[in-house]
Amino acid sequence: MDSSEPRNLPENTGDGRFKPGNPGKPRGARHRVTRAIEALLEGQHEALTKAAIDKALEGDTVALRLCLDRLAPPRRDAPVSIDLPPVKTAADAVSASSAILASVTAGDVTPDEAGRVMALLTAHKAIVETGDLEQRIAALEERGRA
Repeated sequence: MDSSEPRNLPENTGDGRFKPGNPGKPRGARHRVTRAIEALLEGQHEALTKAAIDKALEGDTVALRLCLDRLAPPRRDAPVSIDLPPVKTAADAVSASSAILASVTAGDVTPDEAGRVMALLTAHKAIVETGDLEQRIAALEERGRA
């Protein structure tokens, strides 16, 4: 690089820190390979889509999977239905945990799904316990003032 050419270096703010952002690539800029592929496909989207559909209809399983994945992509997460009692105290979390385990045993939910629900239950239990502690501390402080 010639020393007279401007270099694309991050600007220093003067206090030892650099300004936020990536000075080498503008926001929203596309990678050069992506731009090259888009240039090759320019105006061919409709023809390529039609060809993929035709191959899928002819029985090409790879083309069929490609088409179906675009029409109905696989769900990454699905709702889990478990009847749980309201969890308003830490003791209620024990009942809810038992209900989750019973759902796994009955085959209503998978162990993985139950594990994710149990993680939510554990987090909720911690929030409930924190709220309980705050109330107890406030009551003790009020009693100490009296």
